[in-house]
Amino acid sequence: MVKKFVIGMCAAVVLLFVLNYAYYHLGIYIDFRPDAPVTTFMKTDEDTIYMEKDGEYEPFEIRGVNMGVGIPGQWATDYAIDEETYLRWFEQIREMGANTIRVYTILQEDFYNAFYEYNTRQEEQGKEPLYLIHGVWVNDYVLNSHRSAYDDEFMQTLMDDCRSVVDILHGKKSLSLGYGLGSGSYRKDVSSWVIGYIIGVEWEDLTVAYTDETYPEKDHYTGKYMYTTEDASPFEAMLCQTGDKMIEYESERYKQQRLVAFSNWPTTDPFIYTDNVTSFFMKCAYVDVDHIKTTDAFISGYFASYHVYPYYPDYMNYILHPVDFSENTASDMGDITFPSQQADNGTFYQEALTGDEKTDYYDSSGRANTYYAYLKMLNRHHDIPVVISEYGVSTGRGMAQRDQNTGRNQGHMSEDEQGRALIECYEDIMDAGCAGSCVFTWQDEWFKRTWNTMHAVDLDNTPYWSDYQTNEQYFGLLAFDPGGKESVCYVDGDTSEWKKEDVVLKNDEGTLSIKYDEKFLYFYIDMQDFDPQKDVLYIPIDTTPKTGSTYCQNYDLSFTRDCDFVICINGRSESRVTVQERYEVLRAMYMNETQNEDPYLDVPDTGTSVFKRINLLLQTATPLLTGNWESNAETYETGLLRYGNANPESRNFDSLADFIFTKDGGVEIRLPWQLLNFSNPSEMMIHDDYYEHYGVENLHIEEMYVGLASSQDYSGHRIEMEPFELEGWGKTVTYHERLKESYYILKDYWASADR
Repeated sequence: MVKKFVIGMCAAVVLLFVLNYAYYHLGIYIDFRPDAPVTTFMKTDEDTIYMEKDGEYEPFEIRGVNMGVGIPGQWATDYAIDEETYLRWFEQIREMGANTIRVYTILQEDFYNAFYEYNTRQEEQGKEPLYLIHGVWVNDYVLNSHRSAYDDEFMQTLMDDCRSVVDILHGKKSLSLGYGLGSGSYRKDVSSWVIGYIIGVEWEDLTVAYTDETYPEKDHYTGKYMYTTEDASPFEAMLCQTGDKMIEYESERYKQQRLVAFSNWPTTDPFIYTDNVTSFFMKCAYVDVDHIKTTDAFISGYFASYHVYPYYPDYMNYILHPVDFSENTASDMGDITFPSQQADNGTFYQEALTGDEKTDYYDSSGRANTYYAYLKMLNRHHDIPVVISEYGVSTGRGMAQRDQNTGRNQGHMSEDEQGRALIECYEDIMDAGCAGSCVFTWQDEWFKRTWNTMHAVDLDNTPYWSDYQTNEQYFGLLAFDPGGKESVCYVDGDTSEWKKEDVVLKNDEGTLSIKYDEKFLYFYIDMQDFDPQKDVLYIPIDTTPKTGSTYCQNYDLSFTRDCDFVICINGRSESRVTVQERYEVLRAMYMNETQNEDPYLDVPDTGTSVFKRINLLLQTATPLLTGNWESNAETYETGLLRYGNANPESRNFDSLADFIFTKDGGVEIRLPWQLLNFSNPSEMMIHDDYYEHYGVENLHIEEMYVGLASSQDYSGHRIEMEPFELEGWGKTVTYHERLKESYYILKDYWASADR
């Protein structure tokens, strides 16, 4: 009997395990309510989204904020944000005036537990909850691989993830940690606050084109909830099938439906542009969700989702300001078959315009505003509501792109400028007739990279320092500043934080003190009788033992050892950092783009006395501005130093300020690590000699040397250089949260708009 009992108990445990695994892991279920009605609390018409409240459907504006998963010292896939942090952030987002959070992929269970707790508490107190738009991610490696969208690793994985997202939001999923996905036992049903799904990501145009070319026969799909029109492409048919199966799964298992959208962006928008624009931007793919229709069985709503930024790619600016191309310059592009001559499913952009230039390209203030023009095009084209699910600008010191018309650039915008730019973008979005929008993004993310600086940094260690030159890290409304409670230094003219032990060098002209943290090297110079109105201050810096010069011909300065950089403080508008030509990373990496020359054919001497201004490459369609396909790429001087007060507590706070004169005749300076060619300061790694390695390789240093001189006392003598010890912090970072000025600007604007 005992033996049978034990066997029976073991069998029962195994059965329970199998049933649990089948239900929570595999999503296997038995529908005990096959005839139960399907419900929804979200609906749409041709241009508006509605939410059910007290039995009535009312217009609902999606006023959202995108939320990433990165915090300092952690990669996004570490999912290190805890429940307490999410609860604090939800409250701040709600107080700002947003009503929706958008996430891109499956997160760890802490997010959903916090979301459930926050909204439950809000409703118990009679307050409005936060709503959620949940994304379904596509793996970057699959999207950028040789696979088409019909490959199992693409389409089947996407469908499986759609089912997982549905189960997670209904609190019926167990998920083990996988690449790009969170993990946990998801038991909180948050579905009552989930207004919709955005399936997919910013599509890789080559993947779309490859799919359409490879599977021309798969250009149609008819499902219970979604079907394609006769104009659909194979890629659009794949999207249609994925959306249909996601709706079907939620309808049958949970008897619910909610809004559905497919991600898109200008690179794969539905429009065919002029030949020169098409050629330069190599636009080869079109995704038009108007080729996907819904049946009466889909009682919820369908909307078009776009990521649209003011600066990329600003197709409309080059249509508004066309230039003539000669036969010779156009032929430099080679033999081109323009997509406008062969596209079957694209729509000529003129069809979404009125034909009146003033109406099409200018806003109500009379300003050329091609961002607004593009948004209007999208709304005119689509027969369903349009949501701009990403828009934003960065407060990073580095910049990658300029908005030629409104100045809303990708980077090098102060926190104040960010706030005002977000308001302008929001107003353009709403004036264009969009049904909602989501700011990108809630928090800064140290792990991010940008195309025009990624060559200069150690990509395996980006979460462990705050790279102010990489604009992609600073789109957030919430900043992570170094230091547990406050930063080690603030460049604000107050010298009380500087101590005797910070002094590195002392000579007849004054003293030089240095500090550093995860974001900046700080300098304080206390000079004798220094007059910032007429005197010039020089700080030579030696970092690398490989190159450098004992003479700088630009400023006619001599040093006791080889020098790599010179900081020149010359008034409020002409102060800058210069770099020895041999150690200029832009020359080594982008000389072909900027000067149409090979940097490795005529290499600068290791001891050259020429010092260059420090520039960053910009992604600008210069051929479309000049009419010459061979136009050099545009750059801007990132080594130019900005005067101002960099203390967030100051009324005159300027988040981009690099230096300030102190009341007692001194100077405070802060420099981002990358500006001095540090590739990973957490381990004190700098750039090695580019011309030994044909590119950027890392070199470890334990000290750098600095000097000090001023124009009033310099007589041609060699400037003494003293060592400053450098010790990295490894993977142990310090930081504290700070809401940016832009947060409060947006909060005040939304509050006034709601009154």
